[in-house]
Amino acid sequence: MTDTKKEKSVREAVRAIRVPHLLFLSTLLIAAFFRFYHIAQVPAEPFSDHAEKILDIYDITQGEARIFFPRNTGREALQFYWSLLVAAVFGTGLSFQTLKIGAAILGFITLPFIYLLGAEIVNRRAGLLAMLFAGIAYWPNVISRVGLRFPLYPLFVAATLFFLLRGLRTNNRNDFLLSGLFLGLGLHGYTPFRVVPLLILLTIIIHLLYHRSLRFTNYVLLFTTALIVFLPLFRYALANPDEFWFRAGSRALVENPLPIFFSNLWNALLMFNVNDGNIFVNSIADRPALDIVTGALFVLGLTLLLTRRSFSDLWLAAAIVTLILPSVFSLAFPSENPALNRAGGALVPVFVVVGMALDGLLTRLAVGLTREGERVIAAGVVGILFAASAVQNYDLVFRQYDEQYNRVVWTSSEMGAVIREFGNPDRVWIVPYEQWVDTRLPALWAGLPNRDLGLPRSRLADTLQLPAPKLFIFKASPLAEGFDDKETLAELQRLYPQGELTLHESELWWQSFWVYFVAAP
Repeated sequence: MTDTKKEKSVREAVRAIRVPHLLFLSTLLIAAFFRFYHIAQVPAEPFSDHAEKILDIYDITQGEARIFFPRNTGREALQFYWSLLVAAVFGTGLSFQTLKIGAAILGFITLPFIYLLGAEIVNRRAGLLAMLFAGIAYWPNVISRVGLRFPLYPLFVAATLFFLLRGLRTNNRNDFLLSGLFLGLGLHGYTPFRVVPLLILLTIIIHLLYHRSLRFTNYVLLFTTALIVFLPLFRYALANPDEFWFRAGSRALVENPLPIFFSNLWNALLMFNVNDGNIFVNSIADRPALDIVTGALFVLGLTLLLTRRSFSDLWLAAAIVTLILPSVFSLAFPSENPALNRAGGALVPVFVVVGMALDGLLTRLAVGLTREGERVIAAGVVGILFAASAVQNYDLVFRQYDEQYNRVVWTSSEMGAVIREFGNPDRVWIVPYEQWVDTRLPALWAGLPNRDLGLPRSRLADTLQLPAPKLFIFKASPLAEGFDDKETLAELQRLYPQGELTLHESELWWQSFWVYFVAAP
């Protein structure tokens, strides 16, 4: 009888240890599905920003190891070196797929930090719930899939803030050092992260208001560590202030900024539950950033913040407002606000609030129940809410976002396939047009990361000196009478009367294009 009791106690102890770990791993597996499922197809096509990124990565392979890349209004360097590592590990080369895999991994790594932050602020269950709903949510999923620098913002926000808050609780210097490390790294990532030092200063002020004591030496360690990590980019900023500040300044500097600022702030605050903007790259136009379930939980969580007003409550509210400021400060282009990418850091405290609200709801529902009854209620409520949220978010990403994106972005991959089939990209030219395909992208699909195949109609005669075979691609609109480029066709027929004209019909008819083939004699 004694042995049976001992065995039962051991089994219960093992189960108590394993269940939280199993829940954590199960949550990560669910999130991995949403982050990496159909990563090759959603989104399917690159656009001009991706061509710029690939060129920057290509520059690194040619020995140009920059700390800041001035191309395309200037970019911090971290994503480019990270993408080079991803290309080497996965064997995907300098490609759109490399950018997407790298960004999706960054978005996935963010989730454990969201868990840790939620556990630090509330408890482990709240952290797990925050990670679960952030893992399936459309907002972090979309900004992690598109292959740009966007997920670097929430990643380093989550890491910086977790170690900062744990350091405030424990006064452990190592936590402040780690917070400073991630703060410095984040400044090498995505430009909106530059607002995070402001949030840390606000954290100091709020902490003083509530606790009236602070070890400033810990903050000195934090900022000193951050400065050391940031130092190479800081030196570049001092030497090249126009390049370093151009992108941020081009959006924030306007006459009479206050009315636009407050209008933008209001619109950004409505982003979560009303309207997330109209930027097709990283959002579904004119819908909330949160789904119905998380949107409702977020409102409930905000209500708790405003009624309780503890240090963590005030801090969470301040963090959300501060981290949306990079979107708000699009004063010169208010139509770009709200922007889920520039407000991406806010998703970290937002989903912590979601986890906190659901944790509080489960606690209320469990009043008067046994331990076993509490577990049943918690599993049932979380299961129903998770299922509803997962179904909606799956539809948002893999149907609505996918369809919207494909309606806007040109299918350069089809041109790349034609070029690969032709087999000689050095004898391929694409006539460029405004609001048409970026002529660098078909070359990228053909395995040429540093080539622009564009050749204006006025220079087609320059190709006469080169031997055939040759291939020319130009715009077609087969179902819209009068929109074909008849001038280009006439010029090609004059230069190469023996050429063969073929219409490449895309599944999206307006993306069809003409192929003019000149065979070798």
